[in-house]
Amino acid sequence: MEGMDKKLKLRVTAESAIIRFAVDYFHDSGFVQLLPVVLGKSTDPLGPDPGSSIVKTPEIEYGGERLYTMNSMILHKQIAVKDLEKIFILSPNIRLERPERGSTRRHLFEFTQLDFEIKDAKMDDVIRVVEGFLGKLGAAIKADSRAAGVFSGLGVEPFEFRPPFKRYTTHELEAKYGQDWESKASMSHDQPFWALCHKREFYEREDDSEPGHYLNYDLIYPKGYGEALSGGEREYEYGRIMKRMSRDKLELGIYDAYIEQLKKGFVPSAGAGFGIERLTRFMTAADHVGDVQVFRRVPGEKVVV
Repeated sequence: MEGMDKKLKLRVTAESAIIRFAVDYFHDSGFVQLLPVVLGKSTDPLGPDPGSSIVKTPEIEYGGERLYTMNSMILHKQIAVKDLEKIFILSPNIRLERPERGSTRRHLFEFTQLDFEIKDAKMDDVIRVVEGFLGKLGAAIKADSRAAGVFSGLGVEPFEFRPPFKRYTTHELEAKYGQDWESKASMSHDQPFWALCHKREFYEREDDSEPGHYLNYDLIYPKGYGEALSGGEREYEYGRIMKRMSRDKLELGIYDAYIEQLKKGFVPSAGAGFGIERLTRFMTAADHVGDVQVFRRVPGEKVVV
């Protein structure tokens, strides 16, 4: 591996400043920071989300048990939030995407999410947390002379987020931009916006008042940068979760340990996760999300180290 070029060094330093502010923000907002889970007896199925394109979830045999690498910590968050109430994690995720996903400029097969969950929360509670964080991020970077100098060295100004962000349902976005609405809608906005109601994984809560509609949300960056964050209110009742898992034709044996915890009782919660690398790419105007990683993990590219 050759020496790090100047722009990469600056982007990684910018990422460090973003992480520092994010961790401080969540601590100051009353969250408890958990250390990440890397291997577990079950993990996020990432389906039936039509946006998912993973090839497989790696697994290992250890101590006579089958363990999986984390696609995300959502299942563990549902268990931990019952007692800790407000939690966040800098969570490494492994998602072995199809090689062609590298061309989107926003996909990695190994990345880090700031993942959080709030007991007894609703969608609006999560949106307030996210908009509060982003609304303060640009000013915090400008107020930090070292961080401001890094952005100046890259020739960019820290983006000024101006919440509250607009909200649309996916049905509205599809009607206006077509089924592949994300890129076109992103290009047509100069601030992030919320896309609500996605048919996705079994743990994302269906709207009791509108069956077939879901209490979940994505935040989309403007200017063509695409998805920033994904989250939702959670299903927490045994019967509803089992019905959804059956609908999605999941191999229930993989989720035995999760189901045993579910039988003990879950609590209503809501949360989200946003990619640190994607946020850094957006803030530093990098061409590719891999351009903010010291050790690139881009689908379709050879791993150097």
